[in-house]
Amino acid sequence: MRLKPQQTGYVASKVAIDLANAPFVKLLKGKDAVREKVKEIIDENLKVERALDEKVKEIIEENYDEIEFQHADERQLFFMIKKKLAPEYGVIVNYDDRYNDLSHKILDELYENYLIEYDVNENQVKNVIFKAFKDFADAYEEIDDIVYNKIRNMEREVIPGSQDYELLYERLYQEELQRRGML
Repeated sequence: MRLKPQQTGYVASKVAIDLANAPFVKLLKGKDAVREKVKEIIDENLKVERALDEKVKEIIEENYDEIEFQHADERQLFFMIKKKLAPEYGVIVNYDDRYNDLSHKILDELYENYLIEYDVNENQVKNVIFKAFKDFADAYEEIDDIVYNKIRNMEREVIPGSQDYELLYERLYQEELQRRGML
Protein backbone atom coordinates (compact mmCIF):
# COMPACT_ATOMS: atom_id res chain seq x y z
CA MET A 1 0.00 0.00 0.00
CA ARG A 2 1.32 3.38 -0.94
CA LEU A 3 1.22 5.85 1.92
CA LYS A 4 -0.46 9.17 1.34
CA PRO A 5 1.00 12.31 2.94
CA GLN A 6 -1.96 12.65 5.33
CA GLN A 7 -1.37 9.09 6.59
CA THR A 8 2.22 9.52 7.77
CA GLY A 9 1.10 10.82 11.15
CA TYR A 10 -1.11 7.77 11.63
CA VAL A 11 1.69 5.35 10.78
CA ALA A 12 4.11 7.29 12.98
CA SER A 13 1.61 7.06 15.86
CA LYS A 14 1.24 3.32 15.30
CA VAL A 15 5.04 2.87 15.37
CA ALA A 16 5.36 4.95 18.57
CA ILE A 17 2.52 3.04 20.29
CA ASP A 18 3.93 -0.34 19.30
CA LEU A 19 7.43 0.62 20.47
CA ALA A 20 6.02 1.93 23.76
CA ASN A 21 4.17 -1.37 24.25
CA ALA A 22 7.21 -3.52 23.43
CA PRO A 23 8.59 -4.80 26.77
CA PHE A 24 12.17 -4.62 25.52
CA VAL A 25 12.10 -0.99 24.32
CA LYS A 26 12.35 2.09 26.50
CA LEU A 27 11.23 5.45 25.09
CA LEU A 28 13.70 7.94 26.54
CA LYS A 29 11.83 11.13 25.58
CA GLY A 30 8.29 9.79 25.31
CA LYS A 31 5.91 8.70 22.58
CA ASP A 32 5.46 12.16 21.07
CA ALA A 33 9.19 12.59 20.40
CA VAL A 34 9.34 9.15 18.77
CA ARG A 35 6.22 9.88 16.73
CA GLU A 36 7.64 13.18 15.44
CA LYS A 37 10.97 11.62 14.40
CA VAL A 38 9.23 8.70 12.68
CA LYS A 39 6.89 11.09 10.85
CA GLU A 40 9.85 13.19 9.74
CA ILE A 41 11.61 10.11 8.29
CA ILE A 42 8.50 8.87 6.48
CA ASP A 43 7.71 12.36 5.14
CA GLU A 44 11.24 12.67 3.76
CA ASN A 45 10.89 9.28 2.08
CA LEU A 46 7.60 10.34 0.47
CA LYS A 47 9.16 13.64 -0.64
CA VAL A 48 11.81 11.72 -2.59
CA GLU A 49 9.13 9.51 -4.13
CA ARG A 50 7.10 12.58 -5.15
CA ALA A 51 10.19 13.99 -6.88
CA LEU A 52 10.53 10.70 -8.77
CA ASP A 53 6.83 10.77 -9.70
CA GLU A 54 7.22 14.32 -11.02
CA LYS A 55 10.17 13.26 -13.18
CA VAL A 56 8.16 10.35 -14.57
CA LYS A 57 5.22 12.67 -15.35
CA GLU A 58 7.60 15.05 -17.08
CA ILE A 59 8.96 12.22 -19.26
CA ILE A 60 5.45 11.09 -20.14
CA GLU A 61 4.39 14.65 -21.02
CA GLU A 62 7.48 15.13 -23.21
CA ASN A 63 6.59 11.95 -25.11
CA TYR A 64 2.82 12.29 -25.04
CA ASP A 65 2.37 12.37 -28.82
CA GLU A 66 4.34 9.15 -29.26
CA ILE A 67 2.47 7.49 -26.38
CA GLU A 68 -0.84 8.53 -27.90
CA PHE A 69 0.24 7.30 -31.34
CA GLN A 70 1.30 3.92 -29.94
CA HIS A 71 -1.88 3.63 -27.83
CA ALA A 72 0.29 2.80 -24.82
CA ASP A 73 -1.27 2.30 -21.40
CA GLU A 74 -0.16 5.41 -19.50
CA ARG A 75 -0.49 3.84 -16.06
CA GLN A 76 1.60 0.85 -17.04
CA LEU A 77 4.11 3.12 -18.74
CA PHE A 78 4.26 5.33 -15.65
CA PHE A 79 5.08 2.34 -13.45
CA MET A 80 7.70 1.00 -15.89
CA ILE A 81 9.49 4.35 -16.07
CA LYS A 82 9.26 4.78 -12.31
CA LYS A 83 10.74 1.33 -11.74
CA LYS A 84 13.59 2.13 -14.13
CA LEU A 85 14.40 5.50 -12.48
CA ALA A 86 13.78 4.40 -8.87
CA PRO A 87 17.38 3.33 -8.09
CA GLU A 88 18.65 6.71 -9.32
CA TYR A 89 16.37 8.40 -6.74
CA GLY A 90 16.97 5.84 -4.02
CA VAL A 91 13.32 4.79 -4.01
CA ILE A 92 12.39 1.17 -3.34
CA VAL A 93 9.31 0.27 -5.37
CA ASN A 94 8.39 -3.01 -3.63
CA TYR A 95 6.43 -2.00 -0.53
CA ASP A 96 7.59 -4.82 1.77
CA ASP A 97 11.21 -4.04 0.89
CA ARG A 98 10.51 -0.35 1.34
CA TYR A 99 8.90 -0.80 4.76
CA ASN A 100 11.85 -2.98 5.77
CA ASP A 101 14.32 -0.29 4.65
CA LEU A 102 12.32 2.43 6.41
CA SER A 103 12.20 0.31 9.56
CA HIS A 104 16.02 0.15 9.58
CA LYS A 105 16.30 3.91 9.03
CA ILE A 106 13.78 4.65 11.75
CA LEU A 107 15.50 2.33 14.21
CA ASP A 108 18.89 3.91 13.48
CA GLU A 109 17.55 7.46 13.81
CA LEU A 110 15.64 6.76 17.02
CA TYR A 111 18.69 5.14 18.59
CA GLU A 112 21.19 7.74 17.38
CA ASN A 113 18.99 10.59 18.62
CA TYR A 114 18.65 8.98 22.07
CA LEU A 115 14.91 8.53 21.67
CA ILE A 116 14.92 4.79 22.42
CA GLU A 117 17.07 2.17 24.01
CA TYR A 118 16.66 -1.58 24.02
CA ASP A 119 18.33 -4.63 25.47
CA VAL A 120 17.63 -7.16 22.70
CA ASN A 121 18.86 -7.81 19.18
CA GLU A 122 18.12 -4.80 16.97
CA ASN A 123 16.19 -7.05 14.55
CA GLN A 124 13.54 -7.57 17.22
CA VAL A 125 13.02 -3.81 17.48
CA LYS A 126 13.11 -3.39 13.71
CA ASN A 127 10.46 -6.07 13.42
CA VAL A 128 8.18 -4.11 15.78
CA ILE A 129 8.51 -1.10 13.46
CA PHE A 130 8.04 -3.19 10.30
CA LYS A 131 4.97 -4.88 11.79
CA ALA A 132 3.48 -1.44 12.56
CA PHE A 133 3.78 -0.55 8.86
CA LYS A 134 2.24 -3.86 7.80
CA ASP A 135 -0.58 -3.62 10.36
CA PHE A 136 -1.45 -0.15 9.12
CA ALA A 137 -1.32 -1.23 5.47
CA ASP A 138 -3.45 -4.30 6.19
CA ALA A 139 -6.02 -2.31 8.19
CA TYR A 140 -6.21 0.62 5.74
CA GLU A 141 -8.55 -1.03 3.22
CA GLU A 142 -10.82 -2.39 5.93
CA ILE A 143 -11.00 0.95 7.75
CA ASP A 144 -11.60 2.79 4.49
CA ASP A 145 -14.54 0.49 3.71
CA ILE A 146 -15.98 0.92 7.21
CA VAL A 147 -15.76 4.72 7.02
CA TYR A 148 -17.18 4.79 3.49
CA ASN A 149 -20.16 2.66 4.57
CA LYS A 150 -20.80 4.81 7.64
CA ILE A 151 -20.91 7.93 5.47
CA ARG A 152 -23.06 6.27 2.82
CA ASN A 153 -25.58 5.08 5.42
CA MET A 154 -25.96 8.46 7.11
CA GLU A 155 -29.37 10.11 7.08
CA ARG A 156 -28.03 13.28 5.50
CA GLU A 157 -26.34 13.02 2.14
CA VAL A 158 -22.69 14.03 2.06
CA ILE A 159 -21.26 14.60 -1.40
CA PRO A 160 -17.96 12.79 -2.04
CA GLY A 161 -15.17 15.25 -2.75
CA SER A 162 -16.83 18.08 -0.83
CA GLN A 163 -15.14 19.70 2.14
CA ASP A 164 -17.85 18.29 4.44
CA TYR A 165 -17.16 14.80 3.12
CA GLU A 166 -13.40 15.13 3.61
CA LEU A 167 -13.77 16.43 7.17
CA LEU A 168 -16.30 13.74 8.07
CA TYR A 169 -14.15 11.03 6.49
CA GLU A 170 -11.08 12.20 8.42
CA ARG A 171 -12.96 12.30 11.74
CA LEU A 172 -14.48 8.83 11.26
CA TYR A 173 -11.13 7.46 10.07
CA GLN A 174 -9.40 8.76 13.21
CA GLU A 175 -12.16 7.32 15.41
CA GLU A 176 -11.69 3.90 13.83
CA LEU A 177 -7.91 4.10 14.28
CA GLN A 178 -8.41 5.01 17.95
CA ARG A 179 -10.87 2.18 18.40
CA ARG A 180 -8.19 -0.22 17.12
CA GLY A 181 -5.47 1.30 19.30
CA MET A 182 -3.55 2.59 16.30
CA LEU A 183 -3.68 6.26 17.25
